[in-house]
Amino acid sequence: MRSLPYDIEFRARARRTQGWGLGLLAFAGLLWIWLAVLLFAPYEAGEYRTKECLSRWSSENLHRDGSACVEERDWPELLAVLGASVPLAVVGSVLYTSGSVSHRMAEHLAEVTRLNEASA
Repeated sequence: MRSLPYDIEFRARARRTQGWGLGLLAFAGLLWIWLAVLLFAPYEAGEYRTKECLSRWSSENLHRDGSACVEERDWPELLAVLGASVPLAVVGSVLYTSGSVSHRMAEHLAEVTRLNEASA
């Protein structure tokens, strides 16, 4: 059984790939949580951050005397967080899927080999 060390290394590499994918997905999830906090939490505006504003999701700031609130809406920061999270999520999904498929294929091949040896 000379292929056993190769099979063990292949499975370890598949698990590492799966781990990297899971890590990237977790980091993208943290970025999405941060985006939600920035989008839905109230924030402060004004020269010394003295004016309390509703969340960026709310449009009531536009209708009140909230010109400072409207000017302080930092949409590029929100879009940057979202823009950074999407590639991480895509790459994490691809890595996790690739690692899972590789590991399942190694298990399948080992089972087929075992069944072939048992029937021979």
